[in-house]
Amino acid sequence: MYWPIGAPKVYALSKHATPRSAVTESHDGAESSEPSASSEAKESIDTGSESRESSQSRSTATNGEIASNGNDVIAREGSILDAKVSRGGAIFATITRSSLTIWQTKPTVALASVVRSSRSMKAYGLNTALLLRPDALVAVVQTSGGYMISYSLATDPSARVYATQFPTNSNRHARKDSIDGYSSYQRSNPAVADGGPAEGDGIKEVNVRFRMVIRIDAGINKSLALDNELIIATQRPAALQCINWITDKQRAQTSTELVSKMSWIVEKCSIIEMVHDRPMNLTCWITSDGRAYAVQRRSAANVDMDNPSSLFQGFCFRHPETTETAAGKAAINARFSLIAVGCANGGIDVYTVKDYMGNIPLSHKLTLSVSAASAGEPTFLSYSPDGYCLFAGYEKGWAMWSVFGKPLSNSFNADRSVSAANVEEWLLGVKSGFWTGGGCELVLQGLADDRLWVLDVARNALSGCYSPSSISRGLLQSSTGLMLYKGHDVPDLTAVPADMGLWQTIQIPASYLLSQWPIKSAVVSADAKYIAVAGRRGLAHYSTVSARWRTFDDPEAEQEFAVRGEELSAPAIFLTISSTDSLLVYTYDNTLLHFIIVSTASSVKLVQVGQIGFHGIIRAPPRVRAISWILPAAQLEHGDPSHDVATASVLFLVDGKLVLLQPSTNEMGELKYDMRVIAQNVEYYILLRDSPQHLPGGPGEAGFATTPGSALDLNNDLGHSLRDSLWFFDGTHMNVWPDVQDVLASAPADLGRDLPPTVRLPLDFFPIAPLVGKAILHGVDAELVQRRDVNFSLSRLGPRTSLFLPQLLRQHLADFNSPAALHLSHCYRHLPYLSHALEVLLHDILDNEVDNPPSPPEAALLPTALSFLSSFPSYLDVVVNCTRKTELRSWRTLFAQLPPVIELFEQAMREGRLKTAAGYLLVLHTLDEQQDGEKFQVAEFARLLRRAVGEEEWELGRELARFLVGIDASGGTLRKALEEAKLGENMEAGEQTADGVDREDFAGGQGRVSDYFSLRR
Repeated sequence: MYWPIGAPKVYALSKHATPRSAVTESHDGAESSEPSASSEAKESIDTGSESRESSQSRSTATNGEIASNGNDVIAREGSILDAKVSRGGAIFATITRSSLTIWQTKPTVALASVVRSSRSMKAYGLNTALLLRPDALVAVVQTSGGYMISYSLATDPSARVYATQFPTNSNRHARKDSIDGYSSYQRSNPAVADGGPAEGDGIKEVNVRFRMVIRIDAGINKSLALDNELIIATQRPAALQCINWITDKQRAQTSTELVSKMSWIVEKCSIIEMVHDRPMNLTCWITSDGRAYAVQRRSAANVDMDNPSSLFQGFCFRHPETTETAAGKAAINARFSLIAVGCANGGIDVYTVKDYMGNIPLSHKLTLSVSAASAGEPTFLSYSPDGYCLFAGYEKGWAMWSVFGKPLSNSFNADRSVSAANVEEWLLGVKSGFWTGGGCELVLQGLADDRLWVLDVARNALSGCYSPSSISRGLLQSSTGLMLYKGHDVPDLTAVPADMGLWQTIQIPASYLLSQWPIKSAVVSADAKYIAVAGRRGLAHYSTVSARWRTFDDPEAEQEFAVRGEELSAPAIFLTISSTDSLLVYTYDNTLLHFIIVSTASSVKLVQVGQIGFHGIIRAPPRVRAISWILPAAQLEHGDPSHDVATASVLFLVDGKLVLLQPSTNEMGELKYDMRVIAQNVEYYILLRDSPQHLPGGPGEAGFATTPGSALDLNNDLGHSLRDSLWFFDGTHMNVWPDVQDVLASAPADLGRDLPPTVRLPLDFFPIAPLVGKAILHGVDAELVQRRDVNFSLSRLGPRTSLFLPQLLRQHLADFNSPAALHLSHCYRHLPYLSHALEVLLHDILDNEVDNPPSPPEAALLPTALSFLSSFPSYLDVVVNCTRKTELRSWRTLFAQLPPVIELFEQAMREGRLKTAAGYLLVLHTLDEQQDGEKFQVAEFARLLRRAVGEEEWELGRELARFLVGIDASGGTLRKALEEAKLGENMEAGEQTADGVDREDFAGGQGRVSDYFSLRR
C-alpha cells in the first residue's frame, strides 16, 4: 500500500559552524537564584518582531538550509534529539541538547530557533524531549533537571521572513507545455513560477517567545500535549499531573492522580509511554511492567461516583508473558480502530478496539524478517494519516507493513558497511519520525544525526479515493507524480523483457503543485484514458492519449472548491457508480441515495429514484470506506430502476470488515435488512462486476476492453465464470469467491448456513489487483538499491506477478465440480502459459498428497486432477514436465494413478511429441532401476533416436546420447542403441550431419556424465 521511492532528501540547519557571537541566547527566566515553579519570563527570543528589512536581511533559505551569512540563529549542538509535527502538518519542531528550532514543512526551511544560554542549561538541565501542542501555538521542552520550558509560537499570515530567489539562466531546460497544461494564462504571482511544491504561499514568519518554566519535583517519565492540557507522568511517586494551558478561575489549573489510586491498574508501577488519538478520544498507556492500557480522560458528565477525584478510566488489554514480550511503544489507528504495541523483542502486536469497555482482542502479529538482535528494540511506531500503513523505527533500521500485516519495505537488507561509509543514518537506525503531506512524505530522524531525512512515498490511490477503476487499473500516487500500470495493454506478459517497465510515470503540473500541494486524491477512468488529481483546492485533469494536462486558467476559480475524495465535508461521504447509468451517494445521515443519470443532446441530469436508510445498522457513517450493491440478474436486465433499492444487496467496508446487507420483509411487509460480516481484516475488495472493462460481453461491444488476450470469453453456454467473483485482500492472502451469488444464498442468518469457503491465494508481495483476463495477480515489491560507485541509496518498485488459475481450478476439483473447472480453463485457452498453470496445479496437489496422505485413500484429489488434465491436448507434456519439478519419491504416487509409463511413451510417439517421449523414457528407466534393477533395455531409445534423426531433431539426439553415455561410461549402451536404430554403420568419427553437427559431438563423447535433469526441452 505504501512504498518508499527514490533517494531521500536531506535537510540540516547549516553546513558550517556558527560563530558564538552570532547566536542570540535565551536565559529562559533563569536568574542567579533557583527559578520558581512557574515564573513568568521577561526575556524572549523573537525572530520576526523586528522590522521587515532587518528580518529579511538576516538570512535567506534555499532547500531547507539557512544560509551561513553570519547572522542566522542556529543550534550549536549537532544531534537532533526529538521532532514533533503539528496536527495540520504545516509546521514541525526539533530540538538539540540546547536549542529549539521551528520548521516549515513545505518548502522545508527553518523559520526560527531558540538557543538556550549556559545559565539556562545550568539551572534547568539539557533538553531531553519535545512536545508541540496540536495547534502549534505552544512548544514545550523537557529537560534533564525535571523542568518543562514552554515557548509560545505566533505567526503572521501576511508576513514572510524570507524572500525566495532563483538564479537567472537563459540556457536552462524549459519545461514542456504539456506539463503546465493548455493554458497561456499568466498566473498572479509570476515571481514564483519556477517554485516547487507548496512554494506559492512563500515562507511564513514565526515568532518564538519564552513563556514559562514548570518544575516537576517528582521527576518526569513521559509527557503528552493535548488540545486543552499538558499531561505529565511522574516517577516518584508514580502519578499523572494534568496542567491546563489556559488559566481558568472556576477550576484549578493543575490536578493530580496517583497511579496507586487507580483500581484498574494491575500492579504498582509507573507509566513510561503515552499515545493519544483525538478522533477516537483514546489514550494508550504502557507501564513499566510491560502492560498496555486503553485509557480515557473523565469529563464532567462521566464522573466516578465512588471516587469523584478520579481523572482517568481504563482497561488493561495486554499482559506480557515474558520480559521479551513486554510492551515499549504504541500507536493508534483511528481509521481501522487498531492499537499497535511494540515489544522488546522487536515484534508488534496489533489489537482491535471494539468498544470502550475493554473489549480489545488481539487482531494479528507483525514479525521481522531478521532476528531481534539484528533489529534492536522499537524506537517509535506511527500509522499513516489514512491508516493504511504502519511504520516502525528500530535501533538498527526500520520496517513498513500494510494495515493488516503485509510487509512492504524495510532497511534490514541494506549493507550496513556501505550505509556507514555513505553516512546514511536513516538506514542504520531511526529515533523518531512523522508523516507529512497527507502521507506522501515521511520524515525520519537518525539515532545520532543533525539531519532530517525526507522519504518520498508512493501509495495506492485507493487510500485517498476508493474507486473500483483505480484498484483494477493499478494507480499509485506520490508527492509530485502518478504511476499507472500498463500491463493490461500487453497481450503476453511472459514475453515482456525484464528491463521493460510496465508502469507509466506521470508528472503532476508544477503550476498546480505550486499552490495546491499535497495531492489528496487521484482517480483513473475505467478505460484508463483519463486521470484526475485533487490537492488542497481545485483539480487537474490528464489525458493518457494526448499526454497533456488541463488545469484552471484562473487561479481564483481553482480556489473556489475542494475535492475530498470519499471524505466529503458535507453532506455526502461516498459516491460510486454502480453501472453505466446509476450513481450511489452515501450521506452523513446514514442514507444511501440512488440516482439515475439521464442524458440528452443538450444536458445531463441526475434523477433520484430511491433511497435506503441504515439507521441502527451502521453506527458511524464516516467510517464507511467503500460501498457496492448487487442487483439480481432479472432486475438488472429487465427491472424498473425505481425498484432497485428493494432488491439490491449492499456491501460495505467498515473498519476492515466486509459487511453484507440483504433485503427482506418483516411480518408487516416492511422492508428490512439482514446484516452479516462476511470477511475480517479487509484492506480492500473488488467486486468484478464493478470493473466491466475486463469482461466484455462480446467482440467489439462498446465500453469494453478489446485488447487481444485481455478478457474472458463469456459467449458460450456454460455461464459467466468469474464475472460475479468477489476478491478481497486480508493482509496475508488474496481471497476470492468465484461466484458472489453463492455468498448471497448462504448469508441470511435464519438459514443457519456457513459461508462458502474462499479460495486463498498465498503471496509473498503486496497485490495491486487481479488481471482476471490474464489469470494473474500483479503487485509490487520495494527494492533498496545500493551501489559502490555512488554515495547514496535509493528505493525503487519491482513488479511482481503470480498465477491464480491453479488455486481456482483446485478448489473446483475439491468441490467435485469438474464442469466448472473445465469451463474456467476453457476461458483461458488463449493464454500461452495455460500449460504451465496446469503443471503448477498438478505439482501442488501431488506435493500435498505425498506429504499428507489422504485418509481414507478414496478422498485423494490426485485421481480427479489427472482425469481433469487428460481432457487437455497438452496432457502428456503437463505430466512429464511436472516430474521435472518434483522429487523422485513423488513419482511412485503420481504414476500409480496413471497408465503404465511405456503406454504414455507410446502415445507420445504416436502424436509425434519426441521430446515428451524422451522424458517418459527417462522416467521409465528411473522407476525400473529403483524397482528391481533389471537390465537396461535400449529398444525404445533406439526407436526414439531413429525418429529424432529422421525429423532432424539433432539437439534431442545429442541429449539422448549424453544420457546413454552417462549411464554407461564405456559407451557400450550407446553403440548398441545406434546399431539397433541402424545408425551406427554410417557414423564414423569426424563426419558431420547435413546441418553441420559433428558426429562425435552427437555421440556425446566419452566420459561425460548426464542425468535426467540435463535433458533440455
